[in-house]
Amino acid sequence: MTADMSRFDKSRLPSRHVSVGPERAPHRSYYYAMGLSEAEIARPFVGVVSAGNDSAPCNTALDHQADVCRDGVIAGGGMPRRFNTITVTDGIAMGHQGMKASLVSREVIADSIELSVRGHCYDALVGFAGCDKSLPGMMMAMLRLNVPSVFVYGGSILPGRFEDQDVTVVDVFEGVGQHAAGHCPLERLTALEKVACPGHGLRRSVHRQHHGLRRRSDRPVPAEFEHDAGTLRQPRRHRARRRAGGDVLLAQNIRPRDICTRKAFENAATVVAATGGSTNAALHLPAMASECGIAFDLFDVAEIFKRTPYIADLKPGGRYIAKDMYEAGGAMMAMKTLLEHGFLHGDCLTVTGRTLAENLAEVTWNPDQVVIRPADAPLAPTGGVVGLRGSLAPDGAIVKVAGMKVLTFEGKARVFECEEDAFAAVQARRILPGDVIIIRYEGPRGGPGMREMLSTTAALYGQGLGDRVALITDGRFSGATRGFCIGHVGPEAQDGGPIALVEDGDRIVIDAVAGTLNLDVPDAILAERRSRWRAPASKSGSGALWRYARTVGPARSGAVTHPGAAEETGVYADI
Repeated sequence: MTADMSRFDKSRLPSRHVSVGPERAPHRSYYYAMGLSEAEIARPFVGVVSAGNDSAPCNTALDHQADVCRDGVIAGGGMPRRFNTITVTDGIAMGHQGMKASLVSREVIADSIELSVRGHCYDALVGFAGCDKSLPGMMMAMLRLNVPSVFVYGGSILPGRFEDQDVTVVDVFEGVGQHAAGHCPLERLTALEKVACPGHGLRRSVHRQHHGLRRRSDRPVPAEFEHDAGTLRQPRRHRARRRAGGDVLLAQNIRPRDICTRKAFENAATVVAATGGSTNAALHLPAMASECGIAFDLFDVAEIFKRTPYIADLKPGGRYIAKDMYEAGGAMMAMKTLLEHGFLHGDCLTVTGRTLAENLAEVTWNPDQVVIRPADAPLAPTGGVVGLRGSLAPDGAIVKVAGMKVLTFEGKARVFECEEDAFAAVQARRILPGDVIIIRYEGPRGGPGMREMLSTTAALYGQGLGDRVALITDGRFSGATRGFCIGHVGPEAQDGGPIALVEDGDRIVIDAVAGTLNLDVPDAILAERRSRWRAPASKSGSGALWRYARTVGPARSGAVTHPGAAEETGVYADI
């Protein structure tokens, strides 16, 4: 296909700084060294960024997908410029000190993409990601740069089969608790771990935020490859990746901030709540909104969660996994029923150049599936995630209630200063029904890095304590967590929040119906404890974690490390 070069006027594009005019002859010599022709250098430069690597199956297919995208960029009249960013994969970082790097990596991913695009003056961006922090990090960079951008989700992992049932890595984490409780022989746990993750793709059964940067047809297709005589064949995903490459230029005059309005963020929060998605949405959506200069914090997210019906019967709280939802009709079908019943803003612009309502017009309801309920006949009348506030969390907290039958709890505090100590107590069977586990100094600054607690929560569930204890932390939880697990408590302990003052035996009262989280201790006693409290020394004396702890803001606002668009003096796209 021959592209019409007259469509692109580089005099207004960032790449003119490295490719146009006699003074840029040295720059062009580098492009000639890479085999580009004069005509190819005259095209718009499209950054194609991949989070691909060998760290985990979430990322192993991404480089191949990004390479396929090159053809789409060329067909659309652009010149693809491939580069990579890092990832820290939560499934491997979980349950040890490596998890401190996870949330920090979101900022590093966004910064690295920003710097690569700025330094090389790319005109547009296509991003491929498939892991926990690479998705929001990549989208934060797109919003920060504000060049025409398309985000592409790398796909979900297929389930494993064990004892004639579908299994995922969550079953393995819970198997650790079952083993500690004497209910799962080591031989069975070993057999389970070998089959739970059979190939490429994201490990979770939750769906990504839908705010318009993803292509209309970019349903979460399983990321598996078919191996045939040493070749890799993935025709459905290949077609989608080629189209993504072309779309970014077809959308040349549509920028991310044109798409990601406040209404779009409200739509994204609605889809997360309706599908029982991760509490991490209350962290990442505010962070992305900050890149646009939009005030959208945990309480804004929680208000949307409160009014959204829970319609997707997905694990860990439900019965089905991402593959089942894809086969049932995917997130687009869930969004269609939400739109029809007034829960989505249909007038939001998307990366296709069409509105959300126009994109969903061709989607039809599949009456033969059982994964997604109509929005007027939901699994529960309110979303699968609930915001909390009270004397223990003046700046808010969040809990995932999807699949839970009892939404209130009260008990006596068992206080731990880090996750390792709490996990050891769980493994030693020292946690009893009625306990409220407090894990503190795990917030954005205190951790630093705001670790996820899946190892601990899964072990509790595996021991049969999932609905008999509660866990509260200024850290956060995995999308695969289930049970009464409350995270993002703010202010965090490191900043002297009330969670820093809790002592063993204190009465904690949780009401996820009313949205409250209270510490039942007289004010006079708390004041005396506060007079004795001193912030502990930082756990990181140098390096990336040290720098992060000194720049990161509160979880309520997304745990961001810079002021965002609210204080920017210029946008990269306009250089």
